Amino acid sequence: MLCGLGLLDGKVVIITGAARGIGREEALGLAAEGAQIIVGDVDREAGESVIEEITSVNGAATLHVGDCADVESAKELIRTAIESFGNLDALVNNAGILRDRTLSNMTVDEWDDVIRVNLRGHYAPTRAAINHWRTVDQPGRIVCTTSTSGILGNFGQSNYGAAKAGVAAFAQIVALENWSHGITVNTICPAARTRLSEGAYGSINPADNDFDFWSPENIAPFVAFLCSEASSHISGKVFGVQGDTIELYRPWTSAAVIENHGARWDPTAIAGRIDTLFQETGMSASVENGMTRLRRSMIKRP
Repeated sequence: MLCGLGLLDGKVVIITGAARGIGREEALGLAAEGAQIIVGDVDREAGESVIEEITSVNGAATLHVGDCADVESAKELIRTAIESFGNLDALVNNAGILRDRTLSNMTVDEWDDVIRVNLRGHYAPTRAAINHWRTVDQPGRIVCTTSTSGILGNFGQSNYGAAKAGVAAFAQIVALENWSHGITVNTICPAARTRLSEGAYGSINPADNDFDFWSPENIAPFVAFLCSEASSHISGKVFGVQGDTIELYRPWTSAAVIENHGARWDPTAIAGRIDTLFQETGMSASVENGMTRLRRSMIKRP
């Protein structure tokens, strides 16, 4: 498919972590929809490969090698878009890393590195893009990337889950702050076979049928939509994206309440009434595996 003939014809889009996995497919997919792409990554060789794929089909793309969690590098990323293509229309925050380990065995570096790349890696480019758009009085589209590990919870991923839960909250708040400026901020919760998920979900093998439900290529169409004018009425939302499905997640919402009739609680009295909350909601009082609530999963979960 030739680039420049689709939903994003003429738009300029930055994608962080675009050298591999979901980010790579987002770069290729959005370029196929006509977007001019800034491939942001720390891996020059892999990034150049993506640029070559895009330009080989008459697309337009340029590379920015840098750390998206670094404030100055994030500002350079925005400048690269302006200097290369004269504008910036959308930012896709995709870059992320894993350092899976149970908390009792997790090192300080494993905690700090994951929080830095996944959460600060959203803050720095988003702030730079928003400040640019507000300065030039231009609307913009931002797509953030969370995970079910953050919004549902997953064993051995307290660092990653904390960062990704933070991303969902971050995006909701930034959406509130910038709605009046025509800037939308939405979050995707993608599920696909990539290098990051291969250890948890098995080997990366082609599907036996024509449609590979877990291919990372399936994420790009919805990201293209969120980067387009067609999504200008949507902001502050979290969407699950995998295969041929798009889900809408509800934010944290109060599910039940007990009240003490205008008086401060006596701690001993709570024990006799707290189970009402679980009875009303059907929730278990003991620890639960949030991943069992997934509609679709790459693996069988207990």
